Amino acid sequence: MSLRIRLARGGAKKRPYYSIVVADSRSPRDGRFLEKVGNYNPMLPREHEDRIVLKQERLQHWLGLGALPTDRVARFLGDAGLMAKPAIPTQTKKSQPKAKAQERLREEEERRKEAEEAAAAPVEETPAEEAPAAETPAEEPAAEAEAKAEG
Repeated sequence: MSLRIRLARGGAKKRPYYSIVVADSRSPRDGRFLEKVGNYNPMLPREHEDRIVLKQERLQHWLGLGALPTDRVARFLGDAGLMAKPAIPTQTKKSQPKAKAQERLREEEERRKEAEEAAAAPVEETPAEEAPAAETPAEEPAAEAEAKAEG
């Protein structure tokens, strides 16, 4: 017999209320259980003291016997200090973008990095090259004006 500490749903439609119970892992979610060890009311604000109520002594007893909490109950127990707080799982593979979308994101990231590097690189200006280019157009009209004045 494998024991689980899990939530059993109660309450009305669209008004959930959960009992935290110790049950055989093979029994239905809202079915037969061995002991009720707390309750959880998600309709209350997070700061409210009655949102999660736990019977700590009984929970320690069942944990000592090898009962395994579900992910949600393990987070409740971690917040209460009855066990180590579990890490929040990372994003599942199913919800990640597909291969082509990931490739597009990578290419976009590379283009963005190249643009940042180009913007961050200092622009070297050589005054020697610019000066003759600036003088040349100014000299031509002056030369044309002299030719017209002479002619």
